[in-house]
Amino acid sequence: MTPPILERDPSDPRKKEINPLLKLALELGPLMVFFFANTRGEWLAQKLPALAELGGPIFIATGLFMGATALSLAVSWMLTRSLPIMPLVSGIVVLVFGGLTLWLQDDLFIKMKPTIVNTLFGAVLVGGLFFGKSLLGYVFDSAFRLDAEGWRKLTLRWGLFFFFLAAVNEIVWRNFSTDAWVAFKVWGIMPITLLFTFSQMPLIMRHTLDDKAGR
Repeated sequence: MTPPILERDPSDPRKKEINPLLKLALELGPLMVFFFANTRGEWLAQKLPALAELGGPIFIATGLFMGATALSLAVSWMLTRSLPIMPLVSGIVVLVFGGLTLWLQDDLFIKMKPTIVNTLFGAVLVGGLFFGKSLLGYVFDSAFRLDAEGWRKLTLRWGLFFFFLAAVNEIVWRNFSTDAWVAFKVWGIMPITLLFTFSQMPLIMRHTLDDKAGR
């Protein structure tokens, strides 16, 4: 039987796991490339004249962001012979909107990408609950083992949090400079996400299956 292209269900024992630190590097690596390239765009254009053909720093950053995203997905595929669902969706949007950004020389598209991705993730997570599916297990299955109620509550909270991130992105890119938006995208979103993640630990502890088994 041909293995599935997308990652297996969290409960499937045949699902291959990636080292958590490597998984984090694959997810954050493209974003760091984007930040570095936007900050040092002129320097990169001098060292690699071909990059200057893309345009200013934000366009150089967009092109390298697209390449790093594709590389990250390729490495995930080589390691597991499957593609992680959420990074895949995000990657597709990066390639589509990044391509539009470079083609039209308009950074509006790459700035809208986080809004669209976060809105999509929020809609998928909240929408999945209406069909009895707690889809967050695909993201956190290697870190937590929760009961059904715990996954439902955590999925709803993350769905709403993604809508919040979409709204924040709209506020920042519409009211601040491109450099400020890039800096916030890298150094603002991550701390906010970490704080939100840590704030969910009481819920996770209450619904962890291992804890209940030990009582």
